[in-house]
Amino acid sequence: MSAIATAAALTLPISFTRSSKLFKRREAKSGLRLRVVALIEQGGASEGRKDPWTSLFEVEDPRSKIPLDKSKFSSIDQALEVARLDLQYCDWKARQDVLMIMLLHDKVVDVLNPLAREFKSIGTLKRELAELQGELAQAHNQVHISEVRVSTALDRLAFMETLVNDKILQERNTTDSDATIPLPSTSKESTSSRKSSNHRRSLNVSGAIKPYDSRMKNFWYPVTFSSDLKDDTMVPIECFEQPWVLFRGKDGKPGCVQDTCAHRACPLSLGSVKDGQIQCPYHGWEYSTDGKCQKMPSTRLLDVRIRSLPCFEQEGFVWIWPGDAPPTPSIPSLLPPPGFQIHAEIVMELPIEYGLLLDNLLDLAHAPFTHTSTFAKGWPVPSLVKFLTPAAKLQGYWDPYPIDMEFRPPCAVISTIGISKPGKLQGQSTRECSTHLHQLHVCLPSSRKKTRLLYRMSLDFAPILKRIPFMQNLWRHFAEQVLNEDLRLVLGQQDRMINGANVWNLPVTYDKLGVRYRLWRDSLEQEEIS
Repeated sequence: MSAIATAAALTLPISFTRSSKLFKRREAKSGLRLRVVALIEQGGASEGRKDPWTSLFEVEDPRSKIPLDKSKFSSIDQALEVARLDLQYCDWKARQDVLMIMLLHDKVVDVLNPLAREFKSIGTLKRELAELQGELAQAHNQVHISEVRVSTALDRLAFMETLVNDKILQERNTTDSDATIPLPSTSKESTSSRKSSNHRRSLNVSGAIKPYDSRMKNFWYPVTFSSDLKDDTMVPIECFEQPWVLFRGKDGKPGCVQDTCAHRACPLSLGSVKDGQIQCPYHGWEYSTDGKCQKMPSTRLLDVRIRSLPCFEQEGFVWIWPGDAPPTPSIPSLLPPPGFQIHAEIVMELPIEYGLLLDNLLDLAHAPFTHTSTFAKGWPVPSLVKFLTPAAKLQGYWDPYPIDMEFRPPCAVISTIGISKPGKLQGQSTRECSTHLHQLHVCLPSSRKKTRLLYRMSLDFAPILKRIPFMQNLWRHFAEQVLNEDLRLVLGQQDRMINGANVWNLPVTYDKLGVRYRLWRDSLEQEEIS
């Protein structure tokens, strides 16, 4: 251990009730203020000694020097001598205690510190540490170079994919323009502008909203959350412009039947659920989950059945198959990734066509301009926004936002947002963020101007929020605020589209995911036509 310099000064003031000249003379002669000073000098003075602590603590035990006085009263000189020896004993005792602590400390260091057991010099340790630091820095550089190479390769792949897709769109547009008879024009300028417009136009989404083709129905659709369908309740829905009602049967499993009584076309959803059967409020006819009428009060029971749909419950959703084709044996998973907890499940009915809502959800570039009062408040406007798709055509990540996004046919948008603080973004990818928000938007096409939205929000942090009362109401309020910012714009789009405007007139780079959704939907319609 390094040398220690310590100084201790102890002062003992002694006073008496009586004063005399004799006492003052004795005080001046012998001094009634005693100072005992112990100094431990720097270790340089002890160099060459075998044990640097020996000379510091070689102090004689003063207890043997205390005089024995058998008289009844002691003189002042004797009392002062005893006090002086007491102070010397205290100093000796303190030195002994410090010595013991130092020796024990050396033993602990020798036992616990492997460097001390190896007797390596400071210079050797510094040299080894410098070598390790150099190797670590070299490894960091190699990792950084590898990450840059991978990122560059992914960007090149995404860029090449964009070029290929643009080429496909241009070829389709060229074919469409060749089939169109051009109007006569004598102006070269108008001809060139028309060619430029046809060259850049990639999609035509305009005019009255068309009926949904049958192939759109041949998918599993989640239509409500399991928590919203109790044993004695029902959930009425619309799907592809047909009314349906959900309820649980006697076995607790969900069922979906046509929301129209076979007797007088009364909506069954106006009735009630009794013992696993839905009862019509008009004449009390009761139906089971397979659509069969099980009870007809006041008349003879007939063999009557209303239409029912394949219905299944999985991962907190109730799913239906509205198509005519046989349902697929498996249902896709919509659970959040491991480590996330579900915090909110919200259902909303929106007065817009489901495709326009999906277009909006698949677009992030509008956030700094549209959502200035909610989650994007204070976001800067980037000089360039891109959506990169290195892995699959319908999923990828946004640049420069740390957001991964996927369109999962037929109607789901899944996004994972990297966040550091509420409303703040950090890093260039979700992997660089320590906390995340996972969102699921399911857009059910209720009718040509109505969409049923199921929203599920999950977090990989702050699990205590689930225990706060009325937190679900707060999440719903925030979700409604965000959607209202979008709703006024999409309603305007819908009005212009019905009157002939093309809502996909001029797609740009950051519209890639929305364009691919539209191409997927067009491919279903082309298969239907063929």
